[in-house]
Amino acid sequence: MFTFGPLNSRRFGLSLGIDLSPKEKSCNFDCVYCELEASKPVDSIKNPPLVKEVIKEVKEKLEKFPDIEVITITSNGEPTLYPYLDDLVNELNKIKQNKKLLILSNASTICDKSIKETLEKIDIVKLSLDCATSKCFKKIDRPLKGLDITHIISCMKDINPPTLVIEVLLVKGINDKVEEIEKLNQILQQIKPDRIDLGTIDRPPAYKVQKVDEEKIVELSKLFKNLPITIIRKNPPKTKEDFSKDEILNLLQHRPQSQFDVDTLFSDKSKEILTKMVNNKEVKKSDVGGVGFYRVN
Repeated sequence: MFTFGPLNSRRFGLSLGIDLSPKEKSCNFDCVYCELEASKPVDSIKNPPLVKEVIKEVKEKLEKFPDIEVITITSNGEPTLYPYLDDLVNELNKIKQNKKLLILSNASTICDKSIKETLEKIDIVKLSLDCATSKCFKKIDRPLKGLDITHIISCMKDINPPTLVIEVLLVKGINDKVEEIEKLNQILQQIKPDRIDLGTIDRPPAYKVQKVDEEKIVELSKLFKNLPITIIRKNPPKTKEDFSKDEILNLLQHRPQSQFDVDTLFSDKSKEILTKMVNNKEVKKSDVGGVGFYRVN
């Protein structure tokens, strides 16, 4: 399956995900906070799905879940490594109806003219920018050799999609220092995004790193001057969804669900199925820093 969800995105509402690298992680970063396992950065996706296969699944999900608010192009890694991205975006724009099309990218490829042109066809482009300095960038995002944050930032200034969102994910002891935030503030003044999402780790990370306390996030947010900052907090979805067992497995394979996710998104019937899966040891529930998470066992 290439689609998963819908799930409650803490940033964009009820989201249908499209995974363009469903079988393995394919990313040119190896971020310390990634919810996927640590892996060596790569510059391509092996055995990428065909556009027609992805579109078929999206149509089926849109019919089954009419309350979906956004269609999210993502990946077990970096979605702009998908070789048929432009064709996919064109086809999704034809069938999305009143939904918004969203892509979640680490911004590493936006200096490629063809990638930039494709991204500008998407309703909402979310780009990550965790650091403005090379030393911090290499420490937190662990990029493929040759990727330079100064070059990436210069291209961020030129991209012009309908809505540009920049996400800054804070990691304790790395990019939560005042001097790093002040440098980010200077850069973001030049990029001028429509929204800046400031958050921290909320899922089990690839490496032994820690989240930043909300009080400190609020304090650091004040260092961004005259910028549209939002501190990422979850809002419950408007409706609860009935998931089949296979849909729950598929969802958990792509993204571990917190107890909050389950309480706010799963219908009573879906919760019963999930409980049976836990009892049958198909799904494991674990405690991570005081937060319960469900994942495929």
